[in-house]
Amino acid sequence: MPKILIVANCPSENALKLQTATAHGCRYEKDIPVDLRVRIPWDSNAEDVIWSDGVIIGTTENFGYMSGAIKDFFERIYYPCLEVTEGKPVALYIKAGLDGQGAKTSVEKILIGLKWKLIQPPVILKGKYRADFVDQCETLGMTLAVGLDSGIY
Repeated sequence: MPKILIVANCPSENALKLQTATAHGCRYEKDIPVDLRVRIPWDSNAEDVIWSDGVIIGTTENFGYMSGAIKDFFERIYYPCLEVTEGKPVALYIKAGLDGQGAKTSVEKILIGLKWKLIQPPVILKGKYRADFVDQCETLGMTLAVGLDSGIY
């Protein structure tokens, strides 16, 4: 059974909808049981990361950068996870008010340092909230769950 950790910053109702959609996507395929932990960054730690088979990070774009909450999460888990989570599959979605590139680059630099493997290019949800953002997050969750279950990641 794939063990998936979702760590997402949810400062608004719309950001919470994205986190919920991602979790729903992880459980979309009824034939694939998933052990899922959904956490806000402040409540997640290195033990959650080590426990998981794969991680989904969700961040808002703040001042052209990842959210402070996600940065805090990475600062707390970086060294405890550095040598024990190498190769961990990870997915990333960004709710971006601008173009999302600063947030994307800042998270990717940390993922490179951790030696985690992005399963696909980050999903960047640009501009004002749209209903299709939910579909993109559901697909991201499903992609990680199915890939872990089938041994692709």
